[in-house]
Amino acid sequence: MMDAERSSYGALSGGAEANYGVPLFPGAIPALSSPYLNFDPSVLQEGPQYIFPEGASKQRGRFELAFSQIGGSVMIGAMIGGTTGIYSGLRDTTVAGLTGGARRTQLLNYVSKRGATYANGLGVLAVMYSGFGVILSKLRGVDDELNTLAAGAATGALFKSTSGLRKCAMGGGTGLAVAAAYCLVTSGDRVRQMMHL
Repeated sequence: MMDAERSSYGALSGGAEANYGVPLFPGAIPALSSPYLNFDPSVLQEGPQYIFPEGASKQRGRFELAFSQIGGSVMIGAMIGGTTGIYSGLRDTTVAGLTGGARRTQLLNYVSKRGATYANGLGVLAVMYSGFGVILSKLRGVDDELNTLAAGAATGALFKSTSGLRKCAMGGGTGLAVAAAYCLVTSGDRVRQMMHL
């Protein structure tokens, strides 16, 4: 029985004579742990971890960054919404006098509803901002702070466009202010240099 297992397994692995120190049947102790560990470590390079095509930029572009911005905004919105949902749920269920399973169910409802609402809102803002940023960088051919400011203003204006002209202008101003604060934090020296020119 054991010889039959050895011969059938050996036939599958290239024949019984192709023994590389690896057991050909269960329970055997190998002389080497793996035939694949016999390599020259100098083959591994200490250089960059990524291969860039000729002429490609070594930093991610606006389009690639859009995905992480959108996903991060959705997750942040879900965390903020879940936190406010827990707070509101604890307050409202205590006032209503709920206990046990009914209170747990209401808390889960509060967390789910608020988390989804905030995640959706911030996600929509991130999609609009990223879309405007990508379009502006493609149209202008440059990815700079002016695109960020214009994308922020356009996002705020579009987000509040259904509330009337005055609120649309206020939304655009708010988007511009948030984008300006972001630019000052991330690349303040470059913005100050642009202002003096």
